[in-house]
Amino acid sequence: MSVLAGLEPQSVFKYFEEICGIPHGSSNTKQISDYLVKFAKERGLRYIQDEKNNVIIFKDGSRGYEKSKPVIIQGHIDMVCEKEKDCDIDFEKEGLRLQCIDGVISAKGTTLGGDDGIAVAYAMAILDSDTIKHPPIEAVFTVDEEIGMLGAEYIDCSPLQGRLMLNIDSEDEGELLVSCAGGATVKCVYECKMEKREGTAVKICVSGLCGGHSGVEIDKGRANACQIIGRVLYELDGKTDYALKAVNGGMKDNAIPREAEAEIVISEADMAKLEACVADINNILSHEYSETDGNIHLYVEKETSYDNMAMENESKRRVIAALFNMPCGVQKMSREIEGLVETSLNIGILRTTGKTVSVVTSVRSSVGSEKTELIEKIESLAGVLGGSVSVSGNYPAWEYKKDSYLREVMTDIYMKMTGKSPKIEAIHAGVECGIFAGKLPGLDCVSFGPDIFDIHTTAERMKADSVLRIWNYILKVLEALV
Repeated sequence: MSVLAGLEPQSVFKYFEEICGIPHGSSNTKQISDYLVKFAKERGLRYIQDEKNNVIIFKDGSRGYEKSKPVIIQGHIDMVCEKEKDCDIDFEKEGLRLQCIDGVISAKGTTLGGDDGIAVAYAMAILDSDTIKHPPIEAVFTVDEEIGMLGAEYIDCSPLQGRLMLNIDSEDEGELLVSCAGGATVKCVYECKMEKREGTAVKICVSGLCGGHSGVEIDKGRANACQIIGRVLYELDGKTDYALKAVNGGMKDNAIPREAEAEIVISEADMAKLEACVADINNILSHEYSETDGNIHLYVEKETSYDNMAMENESKRRVIAALFNMPCGVQKMSREIEGLVETSLNIGILRTTGKTVSVVTSVRSSVGSEKTELIEKIESLAGVLGGSVSVSGNYPAWEYKKDSYLREVMTDIYMKMTGKSPKIEAIHAGVECGIFAGKLPGLDCVSFGPDIFDIHTTAERMKADSVLRIWNYILKVLEALV
């Protein structure tokens, strides 16, 4: 039974609910890509699907718009898959469990994927309509945006004739985004020597953090669970004699981690000291993060089994030094735009696999040289500590376009519809506009969207009335682009 039936615009929510019923996490996009191809085939629309699962669907202009310049409508088809500990959804095989309460849409126990499923739904509703007035449409659906904009980087843009692009990948109604930071994913890997170590195996856990999008909430000063666990291990190293077995935390490089844990081995005689130290650190962290992460919780729990292997002391100290000294959070604020983060780093994923510890970070900057410098700092730290570094998903910043016809049209229409001016914003989060601007010379692009809150977290929710207002706004914009 449909959860969103009755919500307006019906066509948009119909497609959004269908999208939510299809697994479409990053790197798991074949099924959603084929769904779009099937949609195009059934309507006799020309399409292109590449080997990475990117899809482009073409539609002629409506009556009176046949000779108008094409408009690109663009969004990504992958979502960040986060879930609560007690949620049993298998993101690889199952859809989401939608709910709508008082006009607010969310998913039970998981992220919603409004980022960027709503863009896909908008585009499909336009492509499916016989009544909407619009220029020729080139709907571009990219994959793996959430793990480094890999689809946008790969896609062949030569078939695209449009140079006006509506990027529907923003989450604040009333804002028009016209510039964003560039970024990269940086992975550090540390090989560890293991040895037998007798004692009691325990976990030190960090939980209760708010998390969030590393491009949107990085300036909020929220705690990063992977950074916290490094600090905890460093503090304990001088107060107790323990061996480190593993460290794990986070799910995505661009999501601020809410949870992390360290598996250690310690003598039973030192357990009381360990628990006292952890309690002291918990009090310190609760004070430091009282305004941003009021539910932060640091605790110890015993393991039920242990294979008697842990890191040698030198390996332990290298791993701890890497976590304790890794830059994290805001590195520099813009001098030109008040309140804009210029450069940042997020420690997003921490994994121990066998004898290897990997640290995956998201680096962002609106200044190319600063992004390069921060990556070099990570490489320098890893080099000193005997680690290796790889860089992927390196995408450029989207520079502000002083003379933008599209921005003027969209601003004028918003003022006519609402009686007020939209906010013209530059953001620290990455959107795919920078990559497309590099591939399509002269591209005029604006990013916008309905209100979606707490994206990349299990608290993600989207307002239905905002979806309707943005839908009406899109229709007016398309009608004006004769």
